[in-house]
Amino acid sequence: MGEISVWLQLVESSDRLEYLPYLVMADESESVVKEYIAEGQMFAIMVDSGTVAGVALFVEDSEGVIELKNIALDPQFRGLGLGKRVINLAFEIFKGQGFRKMIVGTANSSIASLAFYQKAGFRMAEIRKDFFLKYPEQIIEDGIQAMDMVVFERVLQEE
Repeated sequence: MGEISVWLQLVESSDRLEYLPYLVMADESESVVKEYIAEGQMFAIMVDSGTVAGVALFVEDSEGVIELKNIALDPQFRGLGLGKRVINLAFEIFKGQGFRKMIVGTANSSIASLAFYQKAGFRMAEIRKDFFLKYPEQIIEDGIQAMDMVVFERVLQEE
């Protein structure tokens, strides 16, 4: 099989709830997702002839800083390098919009995500203690309770 083509397609606010099943793959709490689903810029991750493979949602964090709030790929599209390609496409989009830095946070228990973001060029920036203890239900991954958020950053353009 040849390389899968991948592109990002902006999703209008009115269509965002259609992508909720993808968003809850990456953020277990549907109530938490619904709090931010209308914010920022959401992209459908499109592959080959127009199949939706997943979704990515970005929210402006502060002046010049964009946060990758949620990224999820349908399980059949994982492990193919698409996630890293999506991140790279997003770097170009947000660099073009004048952002200096991209941040992303993940749980201390999300071992695969901790590895993924580092492979995608992010560096650890801070720990937000007890972040996930505010969630309505306890999250356990790989036998570890999600308690703290590990925040990563990647510089998009030097000051």
